[in-house]
Parts: sequence; C-alpha cells; structure tokens
Amino acid sequence: MHQTIARRLVAEAIGTSFLLTAVVGSGIMAERLSGGNVALALLANTIATGAALLALILTFGPISGAHFNPIVSLSIAIQNDLDWLDAIFYLVAQTLGAISGVVLVNVMFGLSAISWSKHDRSGSLLMLSEFVASFGLVAVIISCVRRQQKFVSFAVAAYISAAYWFTPSTSFANPAVTIGRAMSDSFAGIAPRNVLGFIVAQLVGGLVATWLFSWLVPRREGTEQLD
Repeated sequence: MHQTIARRLVAEAIGTSFLLTAVVGSGIMAERLSGGNVALALLANTIATGAALLALILTFGPISGAHFNPIVSLSIAIQNDLDWLDAIFYLVAQTLGAISGVVLVNVMFGLSAISWSKHDRSGSLLMLSEFVASFGLVAVIISCVRRQQKFVSFAVAAYISAAYWFTPSTSFANPAVTIGRAMSDSFAGIAPRNVLGFIVAQLVGGLVATWLFSWLVPRREGTEQLD
C-alpha cells in the first residue's frame, strides 16, 4: 500500500531517532562498562548498532523504505525511484530525527541535552574511510534491492556491523548520523569541526556507487524499490 508523505516522513524521523539512540547510547554504555578497553567498547557498540538497525529497517521499511540516511534517499532519487521534493523532505526528517535521538540519549544518560563532542576524527585517511564506507553501503543497497530484495535489511545491518571494524572511521556513512553524533561528547562522538569533511566524503562515495551500480546491476522489470 502506498503510504502518504506524512506517514513516510514521521517513519523516517522516528527511525533515524532510534538509530542514533542505539548508536550513541550503546557507545556511552560501552564506554562506562568496558573499563577502558576500547576494543570491547567498539564491539559492544557494533553489536547494538547492527541489531537495532536490522530491527528498525524491518519495522519502518514497509512505511517509508527505512532509508534513515540522506545519501540513501539521494541515491534513490537519482535512480528516479523517489520524487526529488520528497527526497528533500526525507533529508530534513532524517536530520531532525538524528538530532532528537542524540538529545534524548544524552538526557537518559545524565549528560547535557547537547554536549558537543571533542572526539577528533580528522585527516585524509578518515575521509577516504568514509568514502569507502558510504560507497559500500549504497552498493549493497542497490544490488540487493535489484536482485535480493528480501535480504536488504539483513545485508545492510551486516555491512554496517562489519564496516565498524574494517574502516578506521568506524563507518558513519550517513550525514544525518554524523551531524547527530557531533552533539554527544561520548565514545561515538565526532568533533563539529570534522563533520563537513565526513559529509563530503559520504556524499561523494554514495554518488559514485549510485552511478557505478546502477550500470553494474541493471534493473529487472517489476523490481520493488525502497521508497
């Protein structure tokens, strides 16, 4: 059933909010309980994020497509499977959802509602990392939507969980998530001065993957999309 734009935007906002709650909240909890063991904290953060992402995609996918990510929405718009005006509304809903999720989790853990991160994530290697992470995410989505539709949610959750470990940036791969994580001075945070570089790398990675995989995996007649 085709959902109204209002339902889709609310789903994107709530889903993105819960995603940030999972990412940042599990990072705070992991940092507090790991006793300074960064590997253990990252592992806990990874498991919680991957599990939450899978559940959220399954929950909100039938309503909005469960993009939760501006580069995903832009990629789908570029493929002419999402109206451009709707895509802009999606981006706004996702960003507001990300911010609200971080504010909520900061308050739940006894921090200031907005606690700007001091976690430096600068340098060309981390920009390359975000390009790779975002390229891979969009590639997985396009290929699975066109050839393995029923496995999209599992593939995305699995990819993000793995990318936490094979990218030095821990795979933000999402501009809305990047903006939100700048507002929490915690394990999952990113210093505001590093946000723009991450977002540019993410957008470029997503756009390149969209171009390449739209050609590499031709659309089949009747293939369902994520909108």
